[in-house]
Amino acid sequence: MKDKVITEIQMRMSRVLSQVQLTELTQVLSAVFQSVEVVKRTDNTIQESIDNVGLLKMFLSAKRVEGCSDKSLKYYESTIQMLLTKSDIPIREIDTDNLRGYLSDYQKERKSGKVTIDNMRRIFSSFFGWLEDEDYILKSPVRRIHKIKTDKPIKETLSDESLELLRDSCTEIRDLAMIDLLASTGMRVGELVGLDQADINFHERECVVFGKGGSERLVYFDARTKIHLMTYLESRTDENSALFVSLGKPHERLLIGGVETRLREIGKKADLQKVHPHKFRRTLATRAIDKGMPIEQVQHLLGHVKIDTTMHYAMVNQANVKNSHRKFIG
Repeated sequence: MKDKVITEIQMRMSRVLSQVQLTELTQVLSAVFQSVEVVKRTDNTIQESIDNVGLLKMFLSAKRVEGCSDKSLKYYESTIQMLLTKSDIPIREIDTDNLRGYLSDYQKERKSGKVTIDNMRRIFSSFFGWLEDEDYILKSPVRRIHKIKTDKPIKETLSDESLELLRDSCTEIRDLAMIDLLASTGMRVGELVGLDQADINFHERECVVFGKGGSERLVYFDARTKIHLMTYLESRTDENSALFVSLGKPHERLLIGGVETRLREIGKKADLQKVHPHKFRRTLATRAIDKGMPIEQVQHLLGHVKIDTTMHYAMVNQANVKNSHRKFIG
């Protein structure tokens, strides 16, 4: 009951407080309520009066306190809101059959793939699981909807030749430094654009990045990247603290869309298909594992909470499989 009261306060204050302030508020409330007894009213008029919109807002506030990014929160909100609009019944009355029917209709109408449907199932599981934990419903209707089996196609990585072609196609030292940093660290594009010049330690060839949920970690870059980064920064005449800025004035911090667009353009010039930031991350993970780096270290390098996620990024090099077969089997 105390947790529910704290969540309600967080929800009401989330519009005026920052993430750091919300976290501090949560700690203060938890400490204060330790010596307070909260008694649930015998009538549930107040609880029943909370409508679908109110419950969704409270859930999103809880996820925000947990450290979910704004992008993830918008995805949660839009996915759940579509369900509530389509169902047009109170959340407490939604059952397993309602959810199965909704997912089935959504897949047919939009011709969605299995991955999309399973992502929706996971979001519903998180939402209704939270409602169950907070005693707004007796049991989550998603419990009996199992994980959807999805195909796992082998995703491409960048070969050494492809990386050299990309480097040769760069006409700006900024782009060269950007490609080298992505290739040698495997950082996310969101982490890349969030970097400031002060975050770079050239002596140790490392930098601190802030990943999902506000977690921070060290990533490392090679000597080539160091040289190109130093050359790029020395060529800058602006006073922006960001590590990467736009080429034209007023030289503002480069955004995710800008990086993606630039990489596509360089890829087309190098006659390479589907060049995007995440491909560099997958390439690093695959090569690290192929060369014998322990999977736990790769996990830490990429900033993954679960090791299964790391395995999802890393492919097994077929040539290594062939050589191992010859070595161990004959």
